[in-house]
Amino acid sequence: MSVKDLTSARLFVLKRDEDETGVSGTGIVAEGVQFSDGTVALRWRSHIQSTALYTSIAACEAIHGHGGKTKVVFVGEPQAWVEGARPAAPSLTNPLWNIRS
Repeated sequence: MSVKDLTSARLFVLKRDEDETGVSGTGIVAEGVQFSDGTVALRWRSHIQSTALYTSIAACEAIHGHGGKTKVVFVGEPQAWVEGARPAAPSLTNPLWNIRS
């Protein structure tokens, strides 16, 4: 088998140290995924839940980073796709669920 020149999606969270707006709070405020083409989907964890799409992780950070007060924290490492191999099934022990605010 040969490894393709792409990786799987990367999971991340937005970790906010200071809440400038008073809306989303501090700690882990959003969950996201960066797809292999660079596109980002972001889901807010606040009482006003919403989902947004961005063209890149840089665009997402530029909008929500608040000058470094909120950081993108990647969870785990992306796995290379191998021809003929299926991605692993989601696991209840996914490290995303083990992150604490």
